[in-house]
Amino acid sequence: MARAFLVVIDSVGIGGAPDADKFYNGSLPDTGANTVGHIADGCAEGRGEEGRSGPLSLPTLDALGLGRAVALASGAEAPGLAAEPTGLWGAATEVSPGKDTPSGHWELAGVPVPWDWHYFPDQQPSFPDALSKHIAQHAGTEGILANCHASGTQVIADFGAEHIRSGWPICYTSADSVLQIAAHEEHFGLDRLLQLCQDVAPYLHDMKVGRVIARPFIGSEAEGFTRTTNRHDYAIAPPSATLCDWVQGAGRKVYGVGKIGDIFSMRGIDDLRKGSDAQLMGHLKDLVAEAEEGSLVFANFVEFDSLYGHRRDISGYARALEWFDAELSTILPQLRPDDMLLITADHGNDPSWPGTDHTRERTPVLIAGKGAGSIGQVAFVDVAASVAAHLDVAAEGPGRSFL
Repeated sequence: MARAFLVVIDSVGIGGAPDADKFYNGSLPDTGANTVGHIADGCAEGRGEEGRSGPLSLPTLDALGLGRAVALASGAEAPGLAAEPTGLWGAATEVSPGKDTPSGHWELAGVPVPWDWHYFPDQQPSFPDALSKHIAQHAGTEGILANCHASGTQVIADFGAEHIRSGWPICYTSADSVLQIAAHEEHFGLDRLLQLCQDVAPYLHDMKVGRVIARPFIGSEAEGFTRTTNRHDYAIAPPSATLCDWVQGAGRKVYGVGKIGDIFSMRGIDDLRKGSDAQLMGHLKDLVAEAEEGSLVFANFVEFDSLYGHRRDISGYARALEWFDAELSTILPQLRPDDMLLITADHGNDPSWPGTDHTRERTPVLIAGKGAGSIGQVAFVDVAASVAAHLDVAAEGPGRSFL
């Protein structure tokens, strides 16, 4: 029985979104952003030399059609990505009114977002008084710290010491529809932080804020503070059944790798495996060997976005792509004859772009196990319909299979 591996390389956009002019980094529209294309340009121009060197080298992804997908999406030729594809390839366009993780993943799973997300203003304080008091009440503190738009690493550097002295949680947001709460694993307590985020999440979800994220950290003022891998997202539930529910409802097993359990509020997920991207790659390899016949493996690799895209690090992003490409080259030969592996992304995060926010872009659709050729321009929801078709599971969403 066929198996499907749906792998989201978080933020690996390929430019060309037709509505990019409606999405912004600060006052600059995302028109012209192209994550893969601009990383390839930067490497070819010698701007990606930290920890690696030379043109961007992605032979495995390019053989599946990445270079062709970039050109299809944006009209740009990415230096070093000119292989003749041996897989199915195309470019996907999102319609949901957001360039965030839940919007992208839900739509890839067949459910476009039917509402406008709530975003907090880039001012200080960012949160309304009622929300700040609600958080403090559940934290058992007299107030909260930060209350602003901030980088997750910078905000703990700025407020970590005060957090330890006062016990108040560090609360911040970004251009995404999100509230993030950072707290020290030892001084505040990891379990206490997770409970706090769980307690306040319904209030935020009623506001149509997409996620409450627990951001635990360790360290000291003298040695510096470091975020741990114990992050947990409390996401608003999808408004209708997703690909995960369709597959599970057909009596098949659904494995989540990475943030998938958080993004879908564990709906339709039977088995969840988490960790760093390196650990997640190990989980993916294990599942290629072990996953049940007829199952869906849905994986998200987040560090492209969190470590390199938001931090506008071309070299780091290029290193991560080349690492993924090398790992993928060892996975493809292990696929079974009836398996399909589909690689895509949920949005862009161009590390050459001004600002620190995601960028509105089309995303690649690269498929191993279904022959070679172009599928052209497709919709995000078509990914779900196609995975369902491969698994011979009834699709309930608006997408159409491109297989």
